[in-house]
Amino acid sequence: MKPLCILGPTASGKSAVAMAVAAAIPDVELVSIDSMQVYRGMDIGTAKPTEEERARVRHHLLDLADPWEEFTVSLFQTAWHEAREDITARGKIPVLVGGTGLHLRSVIDSLEIPGRFPDVRAELEAAAVGGLPGLYDRLVELDPVAAGRMDPANDRRIVRALEVTIGSGRPFSSFGPGLEEYPEIPFRLLGLRLGRDLMDERINRRYDVQMADGFLDEVTRLVEHPSGIGRTARQALGYRELLRHLEQDEPLEEMLDEARVRTRRFARRQLKWFGRDPRIEWVDLDAHGAVDHDAAVARAVELAAAA
Repeated sequence: MKPLCILGPTASGKSAVAMAVAAAIPDVELVSIDSMQVYRGMDIGTAKPTEEERARVRHHLLDLADPWEEFTVSLFQTAWHEAREDITARGKIPVLVGGTGLHLRSVIDSLEIPGRFPDVRAELEAAAVGGLPGLYDRLVELDPVAAGRMDPANDRRIVRALEVTIGSGRPFSSFGPGLEEYPEIPFRLLGLRLGRDLMDERINRRYDVQMADGFLDEVTRLVEHPSGIGRTARQALGYRELLRHLEQDEPLEEMLDEARVRTRRFARRQLKWFGRDPRIEWVDLDAHGAVDHDAAVARAVELAAAA
């Protein structure tokens, strides 16, 4: 059995295609591969399936943690294994849908996820306040292979690589074959792709719809909760900018413009990330300046039915 995964950049229509597949194949259940849809109360800004959609089709890996908690890739991987066992035990067909590249790779490639070492990380983050060059040089010394794979300005990756290398006593690069390898996998990957102009237009329009649907009120509730919102959740697209409006009194329209720009850049990075994976079968959605999902739905149904 080779489950189907529908992937692609944000606002490409993955969820709509997945819902159409589930309508065509009643035994299909959908599995969200999204690092932010795991957080409860973060619904509008993450484009989480609505209650009506969840009533029509069973969804998995949504609302797994509170937004003040840290939900790691390792925890996500464990949740996936539990969901898959549940789905297949009931004779149903899992169809994965999402655009978070690392979480997807953790699932389809069964990546070996290093543990967490909070004391080591705290020391590294304190040292990073004074600047990253020293930390990167330290990584070059301790794990030159990992250092060569990452941007010296990417503070989160450098700190994480050092955290694992120091905390585990093993080089960060020794955990699995690395993201540069693309072995055979027991999954079928279908990618949705659209042109830059159309993608940008859909992203901009999505923010208009989300604001009309109460996105700002949603973020206000998160801010006002006694437990607040954690470091990871507050970095979510749109949330970070609306938090700056609410917490630092930054102008709302300026923050929305920043959110649109950041999301457009993120979508380009998603396409670049997925574009390196030769295992993905791509469907181009552009049709005379509009999005045509019919071919994607037809191919997705074909692949899901063959699972």
